Amino acid sequence: MLEKKKTTIFVISDSIGETAYNLVQAAAVQFPEVNFDVQQYPLVRTESLLNGILKRAKRVNATIVHTLVLPELSQRVEEYCHENSLQCIGVLDRLLKMFAKRTQIQPKLEAGMNHHTDQDYFKRIECMEFAVTYDDGKDPSGFTQADIVLLGISRTSKTPLSLYLANKGYKVANLPLVPKTKIPEEIYSIDPQKIFGLVNDPAVLNSIRRQRMVAYGLDPDSHYSNIENINNELNFSQELYRKLGCLVINTANKSIEETATLIMESLHDHQDPTE
Repeated sequence: MLEKKKTTIFVISDSIGETAYNLVQAAAVQFPEVNFDVQQYPLVRTESLLNGILKRAKRVNATIVHTLVLPELSQRVEEYCHENSLQCIGVLDRLLKMFAKRTQIQPKLEAGMNHHTDQDYFKRIECMEFAVTYDDGKDPSGFTQADIVLLGISRTSKTPLSLYLANKGYKVANLPLVPKTKIPEEIYSIDPQKIFGLVNDPAVLNSIRRQRMVAYGLDPDSHYSNIENINNELNFSQELYRKLGCLVINTANKSIEETATLIMESLHDHQDPTE
């Protein structure tokens, strides 16, 4: 059986993002021979958050589909994609222009008008910003501020899981684990019940990493995808997890939603009943 071609789609919205996501899914099913990796980025309302997402899109050569209403953000996406040769479509742009021409009335251009912007809504925006800022251990100070800290070797779903949990209202920081690399001291000062060690099956990691190398136009048989190297990385991470006493979750054959549910249930189980 031929391996499906993989295409990454970033769905960016200043609201929940259901409109763009549903459109992408409706289009994707018409291409059964393609493996679409659709990643959602809802509640994007600041340029700093948008810039972080755009940089990630460039790294994986993603196609961007957005429903950004705020003109400054929509324009930023269009300019960035043009400068970096990324495919991009604003699915609301043409409709807004058509309606404005038809009615001779200009749109309000206010984000999230079809959703109630309560306190919980703004908390999720804050958590999304946090997840992007403290992704991949860029700033160790985020570990002590986080509600959840995710640890794992490369390709154990740290980033998509961080963003999913952020949309649920959790501040999440994650750290990629590399053997012989010093672990930040902050990790040892955190309540282990907030730390979750992610692992994956060696064969699954081997397949994922080979696909990633091919996507970058590189030799799939590399040190990064070598099965012995993968086992060494997993052993290193498991040893750290034992030392920390944190919960370990194998993400193989689990969706992001399933893994996130395990994490949220664990946090709930350990919550102080007097809080």
